[in-house]
Amino acid sequence: MRFDLPAPDPETEPFWDAARDGRLLIKRCADCGAAHFYPRPFCPACWSTAVDWEEASGQAALYTWSVVHENDLPPFGERVPYVAAVVDLAEGPRMMTNVVDCDADALTVGMALRVAYRELDESTTVPVFVPA
Repeated sequence: MRFDLPAPDPETEPFWDAARDGRLLIKRCADCGAAHFYPRPFCPACWSTAVDWEEASGQAALYTWSVVHENDLPPFGERVPYVAAVVDLAEGPRMMTNVVDCDADALTVGMALRVAYRELDESTTVPVFVPA
């Protein structure tokens, strides 16, 4: 069993399918207009179930991060050090992710980022972020 692979369900499968195609999806409420991430069947702002997928721009700003130097859980130990981060998507929601292809010492709050994609296996691709 691989612990680093997401387990798509009917609610999140469109997100993972889009990531494999190099597209970042978020959900937006048709009633109040709020965008949200992580995918869920209701709006966390107004509780409406009138939510639909939309493609995000892929632009983000770095909100916070931590450089992970030790992780005993396979396969993460093979990846240290890595940057675990929270980014503010241009559309509004915050998203947990990794920042890659950037020296950790160069990271700053508010740093402009753009989405990139990391293929974990032939069926799973995850969005990550790189300096814009």
